[in-house]
Amino acid sequence: MKNHLSSIKSGLALVLLLGLLSGVALGIAFGVNEDFFKDYVAQSIIANPEVHDAKSQSKIWRYAQRAHFHAAGIASFSIGLLLLVAFSGLREKFKKISATLIGVGSFYPFAWFSMFLLAPSIGRSAAHHHIITEMFVWVSVVGLMSGLGMLLANLFLNWGSEPSD
Repeated sequence: MKNHLSSIKSGLALVLLLGLLSGVALGIAFGVNEDFFKDYVAQSIIANPEVHDAKSQSKIWRYAQRAHFHAAGIASFSIGLLLLVAFSGLREKFKKISATLIGVGSFYPFAWFSMFLLAPSIGRSAAHHHIITEMFVWVSVVGLMSGLGMLLANLFLNWGSEPSD
């Protein structure tokens, strides 16, 4: 078992530390002091009323919740994908690459969290299209889909398998 896990360590570290841990940490933070998050939004909206409408407060709070939900959800299915990678027929170097790319998918919740942080001062639309938000989206989606593509190509097309003697 230890041999199988060694090839996916980088992806597993990203998923556990970025995904699962940040999802759990946000959940704990909400449970301990949800008002801190809501007050941050409310005070920033008061300071920047020109970029907000009546729905801003609830929608921006929802961005923080989505960061939590996506962190936990993506981490959960990524762990399953990483186990498939570990036990797949991929060559070792492809296992490492695929696992790392799948782990990079754990950056996606940070897009939601960046929108939560940015939207109160610049507005929802600007936060959604901000370079930081878009960077998190593109890097994570391309990483996850590339790693998943490698895994699926191996499972269904035998691509990247160890050569048979």
